[in-house]
Amino acid sequence: MDISKLKGHVPDSVLAQIPDAIDKFELNTPLRLSHFLAQCAHESGDFKAVQENLNYSAKGLAGTFHKYFLTEEAAVPYERQKEKIANKVYASRMGNGDEASGDGWKYHGRGFIQLTGKDNYKAFTAVIGEDCVASPDLVATKYPLASAGWFFNKNGLHKIADGGATDAVVTSITKHVNGGTLGLDDRIKHFKNYYALLA
Repeated sequence: MDISKLKGHVPDSVLAQIPDAIDKFELNTPLRLSHFLAQCAHESGDFKAVQENLNYSAKGLAGTFHKYFLTEEAAVPYERQKEKIANKVYASRMGNGDEASGDGWKYHGRGFIQLTGKDNYKAFTAVIGEDCVASPDLVATKYPLASAGWFFNKNGLHKIADGGATDAVVTSITKHVNGGTLGLDDRIKHFKNYYALLA
């Protein structure tokens, strides 16, 4: 598999991280790598975003996080306050402490497929060998692709990718990454582009 064919289609900084991700996370076929990069490209806005955007209005909070903000009025005190929002919506789950602990913000989504929650940061640390629990920003700065590769592998998505180059396979992987099919057309487009280069 000649990853140099991806030059100009993914940023050079990402291209440099691909060999390590291939080795560590079994992204070692054109199908696996193409499906993986398609999800990363979509989730990160073409490899630009390495942190979750929590800049929500009250209306956005009530819509996106309805479970935590039952009304728009209830969301007003949190509006546009990223740290406060993360501490509320990620409290007491995924290994995080309660809202006051600050874990929600400390372990908010980072990387090209956003690694979220203290438990995931711990598990990723065990694989990568650098303490991302103590230094969570490493996931955004040093390991945006590796953290996504870890997620892909941990959830068996590399094996789903073996199912082929069909829209149905992209859809299945998207549901695991996104929880739904948001942005499916863009993910399919990215997959087809990468697969045409690598196959």
